[in-house]
Amino acid sequence: MADGVQKIVTKLPGLKSVTGIWKTADRSLARGDAAFLADLGIALAGAYASDAGRMWQYRSVFDYLLRLLSTTPGPGNVAAALRLVSSSEAADRKLDRYAASLLAPSHPVEELAVAFTGHASEELRACLVHELVLRGADVTETPGIAGWSTSPHWRHHPLGWLPLALSDMEGQPDLPSYSARGGSHSMPFGSPANRETWADAGALVPSVEETTTEAATKGIGTAVANWADESNGRIEARVFDLAAPLVTESVPSMLLGLGLECLKGAGKKTTFSVAACPPDQVWRVLFAAASTGGAYNSGARGAYGRLAAWQSLAGLSGTAEGTPAEDVEACARKCAWYGFGADTKWFERVAWDIGLTSVSPGRRRLAVLAATDTD
Repeated sequence: MADGVQKIVTKLPGLKSVTGIWKTADRSLARGDAAFLADLGIALAGAYASDAGRMWQYRSVFDYLLRLLSTTPGPGNVAAALRLVSSSEAADRKLDRYAASLLAPSHPVEELAVAFTGHASEELRACLVHELVLRGADVTETPGIAGWSTSPHWRHHPLGWLPLALSDMEGQPDLPSYSARGGSHSMPFGSPANRETWADAGALVPSVEETTTEAATKGIGTAVANWADESNGRIEARVFDLAAPLVTESVPSMLLGLGLECLKGAGKKTTFSVAACPPDQVWRVLFAAASTGGAYNSGARGAYGRLAAWQSLAGLSGTAEGTPAEDVEACARKCAWYGFGADTKWFERVAWDIGLTSVSPGRRRLAVLAATDTD
């Protein structure tokens, strides 16, 4: 087996196609030899991980090996996948997040307990806990996982802030499906054409003062930050204080009068639309944006996507940083929420467009998140 691994490692840079290596991996796993795939992945990482940015052959083969091990049923495959991602040659925080997102939907939760009793990083364990929570698993009652997930020792981890069960607002999140050769996911980003615009010509629009801070911009935009950082996205996140309560009928006029970059030119000859939406739908949009990413990236995956969605929801609803998630949800449910869209030059109008507005319970604070991306 060692000779076979070394032969593949040596010839890899010169290959014009790697499908032959994929087929070798398929045959090995079909024979029950998961160890070969892990050994090969570890050897490849040791030889070429530092050149991953330039070497497509390595990226393609390593990804296929990890996907094949992670998505093929069998406890031996789980152990081999964990050995691969936990090796010193391959170890990486982003890889841990990716592996957790592949493993969680592909194996019974009982088989995944090996990650919490064997050799796996704290990052992978934390991500796996919340990937399982997103799929409705009771991690506080599962043998092998309960002890770790309920232990206070990992509460310093960023994901330790999240609850260990889905909230009513999260419902049943839309999650991607994975296989050895790819994956798919839904895109719940609304289309302006499907929204209703309403306004009362007699309704008064209160005067406003922009109160956007750098912290507010960052917090509100957390869920879509990956669109700008890793793809071609643009983000506008702003906060305004109102001199008087804002009535529902005045929301469209108010949005048009705020001087938003995303709505420049809207409402004249350019289509503009607004509709009320429930906070559950807002969370769903934020989670999809964070977890699956924009046009040219894969997002933060499920665990960190969940965290980012809650952080953006907290920013939009005006909840202080560090507030417990259940209190963020309670505050968000008291806010009035609206989705908006416009055929302006700011929005790319390809597939990744978001326009969200929250109005505080007293209707004296308005927050806006707009994002767009293109391929």
